[in-house]
Amino acid sequence: MVRTGHTAELDAATLVAARALLDEVFAGELTDADWEHGLGGVHALAYEGEELVGHASLIQRRLLYDGRALRTGYVEGVGVSPRHRRRGHAGALMTALGQVIRSAYELGALGATDEAIPLYERHGWRAWEGPLSALTPQGITPTPDEQGAVYVLAEDVDLTLELTADWRDGDVW
Repeated sequence: MVRTGHTAELDAATLVAARALLDEVFAGELTDADWEHGLGGVHALAYEGEELVGHASLIQRRLLYDGRALRTGYVEGVGVSPRHRRRGHAGALMTALGQVIRSAYELGALGATDEAIPLYERHGWRAWEGPLSALTPQGITPTPDEQGAVYVLAEDVDLTLELTADWRDGDVW
């Protein structure tokens, strides 16, 4: 079962459980900035019975594309407990967030791990092929190390043009 709710609608215990789940999924490599990136938007929470076994969140960002700042639903903090994988939870999380993206945003975007790419591709996400950059305090700065890891969900975009992320602390993409 997947439940969705805005950060403001989730009680403290649910947020603590989601953070603990992601700490487990990312083997202690989830930073405070990573966690913060997933707050302030819609969370999709997967349960088996009463146990939280999966999490993903969708926050709003502005990505620059073809001279426009697109209202973008950016996916963060996708993870399923290692003990509960291969049961459809990640797919259910992405289906729930995909519905929100398609109805409320011009573009969906995310930074993918190699392990998660097949999941995203099954849900219609496509790798960005063009140059990537970030709007930093020093101006637009190329982010070539992210090539092949940024995926988008959209119909009418040219994947070969430049895509520029808005600035934030921690990982920009």
